[in-house]
Amino acid sequence: MTTTPQHKIGSGFGARTTADDVLRGVDLAGKLAIVTGGYSGLGLETTRALTGAGAHVVVPARRPDAAREALAGTDRAEVDELDLGDLDSVRAFAERFLASGRTVDILIGNAGIMACPLTRVGPGWEAQFATNHLGHFALVNRLWPAIEPGGARVVSVSSRGHHASAVRWDDPHWRRGYDKWEAYGQAKTANVLFAVQLDALARDRGVRAFSLHPGGILTPLQRHLTKEEMVERGWIDEQGTVLAPEQFKTPQQGAATQVWAATSPRLAGMGGVYLEDCDVAEPAGEGEVGSGVKPWATDPGQAARLWELSARLTGVDAFAA
Repeated sequence: MTTTPQHKIGSGFGARTTADDVLRGVDLAGKLAIVTGGYSGLGLETTRALTGAGAHVVVPARRPDAAREALAGTDRAEVDELDLGDLDSVRAFAERFLASGRTVDILIGNAGIMACPLTRVGPGWEAQFATNHLGHFALVNRLWPAIEPGGARVVSVSSRGHHASAVRWDDPHWRRGYDKWEAYGQAKTANVLFAVQLDALARDRGVRAFSLHPGGILTPLQRHLTKEEMVERGWIDEQGTVLAPEQFKTPQQGAATQVWAATSPRLAGMGGVYLEDCDVAEPAGEGEVGSGVKPWATDPGQAARLWELSARLTGVDAFAA
């Protein structure tokens, strides 16, 4: 099976498309989706949209009580416990799910942290790389016995933040110095590379993977930023008013691309590509700032190298010989 070109396909959708727009006329009855962090921000809107179209959605949550409260009244949503920064927690969740005997049709790796102070988890790993990438890597590999039979789509939520940094092969855990935005960029690049390699390994088995930039949205993801930082970035004024609302998507619009990635018939037979605004994104040049995907995030060699590193760090690889 050939790889998918990294170029727009003319989906008919755009930046202002909502998750409900994407699912209009789509029947997901009988489908099971797993949405990490599916109880806050874009994840909550994703869960609402998928359940609204008939899917049963499992929401693994670091704060299960908060998740149950947020999802109260949402039909077909099920909460379980999962801390992506704790590999024992990942293993326990996967074992509970596999014991249920169910198969996965959609897995959306939506949970993440952004621009946090230097934090170490597990055996001293930098928290953004560990939570945003390694936790999802371990989760997908451990759930593989349920993912393969369903011919699932695996969706890795990245960000335009990947423009800030390639993978720092010589120091991925920031033993030397620390820049919270570059660390976020590395983690988001890892999210793209993960989808590239997973698709390469899994497509002949009927499983396809995608990554994406959801757009700029003000959500709880900004919890680690001070008001002063958001003022400096031109997002809000001193009173907390959003300065350029037209630059930001609503959470419903922000959820659209990951829902489109997970369900669109236009993507049938495709995979391994980075999406934005409900379409395949164009490549971005080395010095280009703005839209598109950087070459370091889609390079097959880098993707294979990251997979090998991640398998070694997490001790799990569903595709090991």
